[in-house]
Amino acid sequence: MAGNPDHLFSLRNNFYLGSYQVAINNSDIPHLSADDAVERDCLVYRSYIALGSYQLVISEIDSSAATPLQAVKLLALYLSNPQDKESTVSSLKELLADPAIGNNAILRLIAGTVFMHEEDYNEALKHTNAGGTMELHALNVQIFIKIHRSDYAERQLRVMQQIDEDHTLTQLANAWLNLAVGGSKIQEAYLIFQDFSEKYPMTGLILNGKADAKDPETLANLVVCCLHLGKSSSRYLSQLKLAHPEHILVKRASSAEDSFERAVQSVA
Repeated sequence: MAGNPDHLFSLRNNFYLGSYQVAINNSDIPHLSADDAVERDCLVYRSYIALGSYQLVISEIDSSAATPLQAVKLLALYLSNPQDKESTVSSLKELLADPAIGNNAILRLIAGTVFMHEEDYNEALKHTNAGGTMELHALNVQIFIKIHRSDYAERQLRVMQQIDEDHTLTQLANAWLNLAVGGSKIQEAYLIFQDFSEKYPMTGLILNGKADAKDPETLANLVVCCLHLGKSSSRYLSQLKLAHPEHILVKRASSAEDSFERAVQSVA
């Protein structure tokens, strides 16, 4: 409602822009409603997940916690134990199938995130496409970019712009789409990240938008760019394998190498 203070504004903004430790350090916010307290806890635990502290999240969220927190715990379980992903996905589907809680926005957001990791984009969209929050709209933009449907991503962006053109997620989604479209749009994306860097503390997310050479997505982008330019990508791929062995590009490269090796052996 207009006039009501948004106590979680700074916390959300820090999380969206990748200032995860800042979000955690400044999460002791007084006078929160019960719903806001749950959202605050979700943002804090998602920040811990982003920092790789999966076990902390798993150990602190018990079975009596609210549905959004149960969903966040499942994300931590999914990311912490790649060998047991099927069990975690099964538990997630059970929550989604429960008519009493299946439409919860955080649960749908976590579902979209997990199924994006699984590269099951149709399943992800099944839970995110209805939107309902700015994060869900932003995740839809990411999914549509992943499946090379910039036209659908642009529609989602327009929805976000109609809700709040200046929202951090709207600006991020705009930058992501500009990067995906390429060409003259690259400069527009750079200017958005430049604006963030002038307004907020520098983060990996902002730096990657301006080409942070240590970010996994930057390394992946460098690999692809080298391939298109006919240059060696081995150094960047090696860096990516060492620092981020679970990255999708590493997995795809390993799968391709295995397939090639089997083909060679079959004709040897």
